[in-house]
Amino acid sequence: MRTDRSLVWIAAVVLGTGCGTTPDAASPGVTAPPTEGSLARDEGEGHGGHGKEAKTLYVWASDQAGVAPDFLAVIDFDRKSRDYGRVLRTVPLPPPGNTGNEPHHCHTSADQKVLACGGLLSVLKGQNDIFFFDITNARHPKFLRSTRAPNSSITDDFLALPGGGFLVTNMGSASGGPGGRLVEFDKNLNLVAEHPSVQPADGGFNPHGMDADFSRNLLVTSDFVNPVTTLNAVPGNLELRSSLRFWDLRSRRITRTVFLPDNAGTMDAKLIPSDSHGRAVTVNMFTGLFYTVDPTDGSYAQSFDTETITPHVDTPVRGGLPGLLALPRTGRRLIFATFMAGQVGMLDISNPNQFKQLSVVSFGLNSGPHSVHLTHDDKRLVVTDYFLNQDDFGKVHMEGDHKVHVLDVKERSLSVDPAFRVVDFNTAFPTGPARPHGIGMK
Repeated sequence: MRTDRSLVWIAAVVLGTGCGTTPDAASPGVTAPPTEGSLARDEGEGHGGHGKEAKTLYVWASDQAGVAPDFLAVIDFDRKSRDYGRVLRTVPLPPPGNTGNEPHHCHTSADQKVLACGGLLSVLKGQNDIFFFDITNARHPKFLRSTRAPNSSITDDFLALPGGGFLVTNMGSASGGPGGRLVEFDKNLNLVAEHPSVQPADGGFNPHGMDADFSRNLLVTSDFVNPVTTLNAVPGNLELRSSLRFWDLRSRRITRTVFLPDNAGTMDAKLIPSDSHGRAVTVNMFTGLFYTVDPTDGSYAQSFDTETITPHVDTPVRGGLPGLLALPRTGRRLIFATFMAGQVGMLDISNPNQFKQLSVVSFGLNSGPHSVHLTHDDKRLVVTDYFLNQDDFGKVHMEGDHKVHVLDVKERSLSVDPAFRVVDFNTAFPTGPARPHGIGMK
């Protein structure tokens, strides 16, 4: 079944045919889908701005068997609640296109009224890959609609725009090959453009992570992999990228590309707040090497090596597979997870050229921590233990243990939040084991 989908994708790449433009798919009504399952008592609330402590957690997930719809899990995130960590309900995607999307990242809008979520592999089934939920009533999300961009696919990261809307990284072309785009949606969730209008001449624009400093007109994106090379039908190894693109944010124009030496997968990038050079930090997933990159002259410094983490965990891949990053607003610390080593670490990045280990929490070899998301007040970190499993059609099989953790974040340490009930997505739902990935909160 999934092998057939991969062949569809390969045919599209070889023949040069994209998926075309598909009309938006909207919710069939103003209420939540009739299949919505309530798993706890009704607790509507409407917490506001990004400065307030989040009390509702959203986890964007898929059914491991690929039978039940992809869904949004709504979790009590109120530290004072006796149900802290309890799954309150699920909001499944309505048809069409409600299975097989491989739920990936998600993010709330600037006013926290919309949650935008992406489907990494929706293109395999020729269906929409960007999904919007109304979270005005935080504990009762409602599916709004889905859409896709005409020239790109493989949806990864979301960045909320201050005036409303989002920037979205689509890692691949419309058929999943080289030539991704930065997709822009306005405050009404209408597609504005796909950037850049002309692809970089190097042919390696496959953006995954991104970060912005709106006050300084800075944007950075990180290229990770040519998506089609992850499929079994394409012989050879993954075609990994190791490059950061720096943008003039207002004009949506790439001003500098910096290529790192090891071509080992720069999945994410974060701008260092208040840095005089506008430098960004990144890590190569398949070497474990961190870099600080300077857009003013294109220089970079190797700043840290996850092979040196104490306690050390031996893994088949050097460095234990670090991927996504979180950076508290002070700009002095950096948080990351190593999927294979099963660790979440905090680094002191006060010296951009030489990071120092501050703290590590270990969940166990191959437990699979991957997504790391700070609360708006930087006091808690949510971690989901799943990356990507392409099952029988692809080369990537990084399952993890499907758990969701919360860590307390101090100035120089991380620790497990003892009050949060770890959510085990293997047993939490009547539909069976599920794969948790994207994180949002309000």
